[in-house]
Amino acid sequence: MARFLIVEARFYEHLNDMLVAGARNALEAAGHAVEVLTVPGALEIPGAISLAAESDQFDGFVAIGVVIRGETYHFEIVAGESARGIMALTMDGIAIGNGILTVEDEQQALVRADPQQKDKGGEAAKAAIALFDLQQKFA
Repeated sequence: MARFLIVEARFYEHLNDMLVAGARNALEAAGHAVEVLTVPGALEIPGAISLAAESDQFDGFVAIGVVIRGETYHFEIVAGESARGIMALTMDGIAIGNGILTVEDEQQALVRADPQQKDKGGEAAKAAIALFDLQQKFA
């Protein structure tokens, strides 16, 4: 059994509830322990994962959040920089599944977040498990 931390940017609560539920279900179904940490926004997720990884309390991480395109350039910054930060940590050997949705509107987010539809939270958790398993293989 491994310990996974779900780090969620709790901006859209109803969407995050579905994403976290999907991630938690996938992790627990695989026999792993789960904790959830909330941060203000998607830009804070990589930093929180980095700090938690340094603590050696967790074996893997699932990033959860929703970024919906607005009328300004802010969407591109948040979407791109959160993904870049997560990818940098992954390249450093941290097992992370990226479940940050970057969508045009709330309807797209609902379909992707819902565990009964696209279940992107569950998919992100499965990706984190796969990377953790690779770590174990190459350790």
